[in-house]
Amino acid sequence: MMKIRKMGQWLLFFQLIQHGATAQRQPSHDLMLWDKKPAKEWMTEAYPMGNGHFGGMVFGGTALEHIQFNENSLWTGDEENTGAYQAFGDLFIQFSDRDTLATPPSTYRRELDIKKAIQSIHYTEKGIKYQREYFCSFPDRVMVLHFTASKKNAYSASIRLKDAHGAKETGSGKSLSIAGSLENGMTYKASLLLKNQGGKVSATPDRQGGIQLQMEGADSFTILLTAATDYSNQRSQHWKGAAPDAVVSQTLTVASSKQYPILLKAHVLDYQQLFGSVNLSLGITPAAIQNLPTYQRLLNYKQTADLQLEQLLFQYGRYLLISSSRKGGLPANLQGLWNNSNNPPWRSDYHSNINIQMNYWLAEPTNLSECHYPYLDYINSMREVKKDHTQKEYPGIRGWTVKTENNIFGGESFLWNTPGSAWYVQAIWEHYAFKRDKAFLRDFGYPILKEVTEFWDDHLKRRIDGTLVAPMGWSPEHGPTEDGVSYDQEIVYDLFSNYVEAADALGVDKPYRDHVLDMREHLLKPKIGKWGQLQEWETDRDDMEDQHRHASHLFGLHPGRQFSSTETPDMANAAKVSLLARGDASTGWSMAWKINFWARLHDGDHAHTILRNFINLVGGDGVNYKEGGGVYANLFCAHPPFQIDGNLGYAAAVAEMLLQSQAGSIEILPALPKAWANGRVQGLCARGNFEIADLQWKDGKVYKLSIISRSGADCILHSKQSIKAGFKTDSSSNDASGFTYRFQTKAGKKYDFF
Repeated sequence: MMKIRKMGQWLLFFQLIQHGATAQRQPSHDLMLWDKKPAKEWMTEAYPMGNGHFGGMVFGGTALEHIQFNENSLWTGDEENTGAYQAFGDLFIQFSDRDTLATPPSTYRRELDIKKAIQSIHYTEKGIKYQREYFCSFPDRVMVLHFTASKKNAYSASIRLKDAHGAKETGSGKSLSIAGSLENGMTYKASLLLKNQGGKVSATPDRQGGIQLQMEGADSFTILLTAATDYSNQRSQHWKGAAPDAVVSQTLTVASSKQYPILLKAHVLDYQQLFGSVNLSLGITPAAIQNLPTYQRLLNYKQTADLQLEQLLFQYGRYLLISSSRKGGLPANLQGLWNNSNNPPWRSDYHSNINIQMNYWLAEPTNLSECHYPYLDYINSMREVKKDHTQKEYPGIRGWTVKTENNIFGGESFLWNTPGSAWYVQAIWEHYAFKRDKAFLRDFGYPILKEVTEFWDDHLKRRIDGTLVAPMGWSPEHGPTEDGVSYDQEIVYDLFSNYVEAADALGVDKPYRDHVLDMREHLLKPKIGKWGQLQEWETDRDDMEDQHRHASHLFGLHPGRQFSSTETPDMANAAKVSLLARGDASTGWSMAWKINFWARLHDGDHAHTILRNFINLVGGDGVNYKEGGGVYANLFCAHPPFQIDGNLGYAAAVAEMLLQSQAGSIEILPALPKAWANGRVQGLCARGNFEIADLQWKDGKVYKLSIISRSGADCILHSKQSIKAGFKTDSSSNDASGFTYRFQTKAGKKYDFF
């Protein structure tokens, strides 16, 4: 009797899981990318998925399914040679009863639901309903592809893997593998396991001399795919870790022991713990627009307002960061982790003159702090190699710096961009500023901050009048190489500010802290030029007609905090003059940065103008800056070609328009455009470890605000309008910029305003 009862309980458990999975798969148009046809192009149409280290681009063909996949540690190069991020391989599923030349059925629909991180493909053909669900699981470390149909024996197919480096696939039973090694000695392996319900499966030779799986008459089937290399981020281990064969085998063994509903449930729960931390509503788009394919909404966007498309792109940026940057792995590179070439543009590397930094601007403010760790760990893992490189180039100088192009072993190339390390460690300070984790700052962050500060202490030139200048800089990617470039000066100013605050927070190294503060005050400060612009160089040579995509000399406005409309209005206005001269149109990532600039200038309408320029459907895969940037049909950012920094920078910019905290207070709706007159956001984070539990506004005015204090820090809140506190504040004041409220908080407590 007990056994029967337990069996009934297990049956109910699985039914509940299946019911939940079905409910989760209901369309959510505001968080859905979809199309009426399979993808033809990798970069512009295929949809991405990933679990932080492994991922793929899905084409969704009915006759031939193609999934190109990557593992983000597959790199050529070493400590001296930058090499390039590599494609890994391709999975092909050829359905033997499908005409490869036939057009897809009229019922065809291909979706990417970013709320659940699930891709689905469904269509009806010859009276049979076909359904596929794909996802990349972080907890189980596998890509899961699940195929069902409304009729038994509906699936017959040949399944094969293709290695991007030419190794032949091997296989037996219901598994296939590709394995090999790169020129630098890195070994790699990918394996899949087929689990079919009904029908039969055999491993047979393919036309290329490898092995394929032949499946006949299956009712449904599931493919589990995973990959690994022998890379370790430990230099002490010569960058070598566990053999990929053992890792892949163990991963598949564990994952294959679980039924599909269990894998799905674990994936969705894990993903939503991150993605679900922020909700945003900027308004309702009419259903007639909302129900159009994504590419059609992009085409219509310039003529028809689509606020939900704007918020979709915000959440898509968060989806992409979660999918390409998870704790324990490598950071997102120029293309996240998706790459179909062994010679990708700019090596698909870690560019230190803005790109990798922009990738992580959204991590803390959009409540994805956990996704920040791969970047922070990467910085830490590079230190010893970078010290060696620095000693060779700058003998006798303490600390370390980086060059522009960087790989996963510490290798680098390009001679310019000396401030790279100083910009890197801004991320370390920002993580502390948001989370207030003193153990992290003491044990991890502070030693790195001090090393990089020591480099600049030794590297700066001391002029006779006491002024300190960074020698021989180049304002990326623009102008002459000379001393005192504004870009360099502002980044070093930011570094010194962060170091001083870190020393104060820990109560350590006061003599050196005071020395660094004195150096900061003697740094050459950027000047205002003859036409009112913020000078890019010490010499007043800025060209009013110059519309270069980089505006690196505005670092002090964003992501730095040297300039602001309230504290340094003259410098902020000069930055505005420079921005107006550079123009609003540009490449993808450049527009994302400009949205952030205008948000910091508290000009929401101008920020929104550039945001609308960003949502511009483009095509082609060439490198042509003159064509202008925007997004492709799959919402990837077009530099062009694809670079993920624009997607992630866009998400950061939307957050910046709604909430800022870099100047010591929490600014509510600092750059709200008229187009977002009504809205609601939950989950955004502010420095001091505060979280916006709820922020609602109507006709541009706040009518509800709830803030959670996570660390119990004192809070300074700034709003353009008067809002009523549901508790006693320590003080309140108002001036031309708005209303300020000061109050003490307790950790874990919520504070409400109306």
